[in-house]
Amino acid sequence: MRRAVCPGSFDPITNGHLDIIGRASKLYDVVHVAVMINQSKKGLFTVDERMELIREVTADFGNVEVESFHGLLVDFCKQRDIPAIVKGLRAVSDFDYELQMAQMNNGLSGVETLFVPTNPTYSFLSSSLVKEVATWGGDVSHLLPPPVQAALAERLGQK
Repeated sequence: MRRAVCPGSFDPITNGHLDIIGRASKLYDVVHVAVMINQSKKGLFTVDERMELIREVTADFGNVEVESFHGLLVDFCKQRDIPAIVKGLRAVSDFDYELQMAQMNNGLSGVETLFVPTNPTYSFLSSSLVKEVATWGGDVSHLLPPPVQAALAERLGQK
C-alpha cells in the first residue's frame, strides 16, 4: 500500500491545502494528514477542531486519515511506515526552506519528500493571511471550504 503524509498546522485548512491533499490522494492509496501540535503557539482553532474540520472537508476523497502529532515528522512516518511526505510549494521562498527540511528528513530516516507546485489560484494563500483578512472583516469565503468559512466566521464573532 502506497502511503504519504501531508503535514501542517492547518489553522485553518484552506482551499490551497485541500488542493494539495486532493492531488496526493490521487497518487497514494492512503494520505495521512498530520496536524502539528505546537505547544508554544496558540492557534485560533484547537487541534481537535482542526482535525474535525479536515475530516469533514476531505471525506469525499475516501483515502485520507487525519491525525495529530508532535515532535519530529520522521518519527510520525516511521511509526506508521510512511515513506513519503507531500508538500505544496507556493514560491521560491518555500522551496529554500522545504528543500532543507526534505534533505534533513531524508538524512534522518530515508523518508522522501515530493514537492507539488501549488495551483496558481492559491499561490499567495496561507492560513495566517486568511485569519488576518477575516479578522478585519475581509471576504475570505473563496479561499476556504464552506464548513471552514462558517467555523472561522463563528470563531471571529462575525455573521
